[in-house]
Amino acid sequence: MSITIWTKASARRKRLLSIAAVLVVALVITAIGTLIPVDKQQANQIDKDINQTRTTLGDQGILVQYIFGNNFLICLLMFVPVIGPLLGLFIMFNTGVAISAIATAEGFPSSLAYISLFLTPHFWLEFAAYSTAMAASIWLFWRLITRRGLREIRATCIFISICAVLLAAAAFVEVWLISVLG
Repeated sequence: MSITIWTKASARRKRLLSIAAVLVVALVITAIGTLIPVDKQQANQIDKDINQTRTTLGDQGILVQYIFGNNFLICLLMFVPVIGPLLGLFIMFNTGVAISAIATAEGFPSSLAYISLFLTPHFWLEFAAYSTAMAASIWLFWRLITRRGLREIRATCIFISICAVLLAAAAFVEVWLISVLG
């Protein structure tokens, strides 16, 4: 049944299915990262560093640009064939560990902290961008080895633009939520 869905799907639908599959894998890998215990001292240091960076950049009025730049650079790396998705999953795992550290420092269960992120729009915008980048990387690699890479490079450029818009929106929303929620 699942093979039939793929073989009868249009090219656009195959891309969407690829992005959805990578999204599920990224969410699972991040969840696994949240299961890594972080000792209280290290968790407090990570939490302190993040809060200090957020405060300093917020005071300078460049927090949106920093968040966007950081996330976009990470996303661009995920577009690199072969290495990009592997690096992306490693980053997703480390994101889970960071969530675990922040939760530990704040006295919350890491699973609750992770699930609470599902309520924030910037979480979904960022993960959509990252999943799109990793899926596009896989498509680009496949098309390059099947000698149909030139057309795929054009599609990859379009996906990079889409990811930039998603990550810019996510940065604005994240900073807005930080200013509203503290």
